[in-house]
Amino acid sequence: MYLVLGVLLGIIGGTGAGMFIAKGVAARKVAEARSQAENIVKEARSSAERDSKLLVSEARDEASKVRLEAERDAKERRVELQRTERLLEQKEEKLDRKLEKLQHREDEMKMRQDDLEKKIQEADELCKRRVTDLEQIAQMTSDQARAQLLHEVEDSAQHAIGLRLAEMEAQAQRDANKKAREIIVTAVQRCAVEKSSDVAVSTVSLPNDEMKGRIIGREGRNIRAFETATGVDLIVDDTPEAVTLSCFDPVRREIARLSLEKLVVDGRIHPARIEELVAKATAEVEESIADAGDQALMELGIKQMNPELVRTIGQLRYRYSYGQNALQHSMEVAYISGMIASELGVNEELARRAGLLHDIGKAVDFKIEGPHALIGADLAKRYGEPAEVINAIGSHHEDMEVKSIYDVIVATADAISAARPGARRESIDAYVKRLEKLETVANGFKGVSKAFAIQAGREVRVLVAPSVPDEASVAKLAYDIARKIEEELKYPGQIKVTAIKEIRASDLAK
Repeated sequence: MYLVLGVLLGIIGGTGAGMFIAKGVAARKVAEARSQAENIVKEARSSAERDSKLLVSEARDEASKVRLEAERDAKERRVELQRTERLLEQKEEKLDRKLEKLQHREDEMKMRQDDLEKKIQEADELCKRRVTDLEQIAQMTSDQARAQLLHEVEDSAQHAIGLRLAEMEAQAQRDANKKAREIIVTAVQRCAVEKSSDVAVSTVSLPNDEMKGRIIGREGRNIRAFETATGVDLIVDDTPEAVTLSCFDPVRREIARLSLEKLVVDGRIHPARIEELVAKATAEVEESIADAGDQALMELGIKQMNPELVRTIGQLRYRYSYGQNALQHSMEVAYISGMIASELGVNEELARRAGLLHDIGKAVDFKIEGPHALIGADLAKRYGEPAEVINAIGSHHEDMEVKSIYDVIVATADAISAARPGARRESIDAYVKRLEKLETVANGFKGVSKAFAIQAGREVRVLVAPSVPDEASVAKLAYDIARKIEEELKYPGQIKVTAIKEIRASDLAK
């Protein structure tokens, strides 16, 4: 027991001693830690003081730099503002000086204006006095003097116009003659046509004069039935073994011709037979009209045309102008138009189409009043033809304004076809009247001494009186005569006007 107590006491004593020793060690460590903390705090304070002093120094330096830059910028701005102020002051001074000058000039202009008004009044008064003096001296009123002056100015202007016309015509001929001649000659060479033309048949031959009585019939019933069925006048006169058919409609005249020929061959002439044969002839003519229109389109390579327009083209087969068949003429114009178009590099098919249709109005012009060109243009428009074709039809005789190259091509081809040798012929009476009209138109101009129609009416030779002042006036006279002929006459092709100034000199041999 004592032993146990001794052990316990020993343990307790050892524990207390250990605790005492541990407490001393801890106290010593705490003291050391405090000492180290104090040292750290001191060093931190010392470092902070150094850093703060450094930052303050840097901040002061930076502030000093910013202040210096600000002062320098302010100084530069003050200098710039001062310079700007000086410039503004100088400009203001200049503006003031200019305003003073303008005011001074305005005053001078006002004074000059007043002086001018006074001078104008004086000049007006002086002119009035001079006009009065001149009227008294010349014994002529101002209106008469003005008329004389205008006459002199007109003569001078005529001279200038003549010179200008001569110059322009020469220039145009130099530029265009060569190319136009090449194109037209090429087209004519490529167009192979016959020189002779058919004429409209209006006379039917009979085997004998007894046939006239049978055609007339008892109390004229046969001839009345024939004229009623065909719409054609049948003229039975003293012409041996022949009768004449008269009608403005060439198709009806052709139907009447075929019917009458069939009746003469058949020999049975009575109203019923007349109606039967006229119906057959009508069917034949209608078929030939359709075939002629289709054949023309096929030969020219033209497609998609209104059937009614094709039929109207076929009717041209029985229409003639100056002895030239209208359908043949239209096809020639179409060929030549296509050739010229190919030379110029434009649409050849469109040119052929316009050329074929250019005289389409002649197929119906006996039914509709107006020029055949405008009638044809209206037909083409009604049946949906292109605008270029419509205008080419209407303008080929200058009834409409020329708007495209196709108008010029068709007009040129029409002139070529109509003017070629053997294309057309006219009666001697119409021929003589046309020549007389040409000479009358030319002789109607002032300054023309004599005028002669030569070259079968293709040229008018004008002799100019010596009173015409110079060459320019002669050129102007030729130009005016040509324009007058274009306005008043109708003719195939073209007519050349040549004006020659007449100079006469005389002397005596002693």
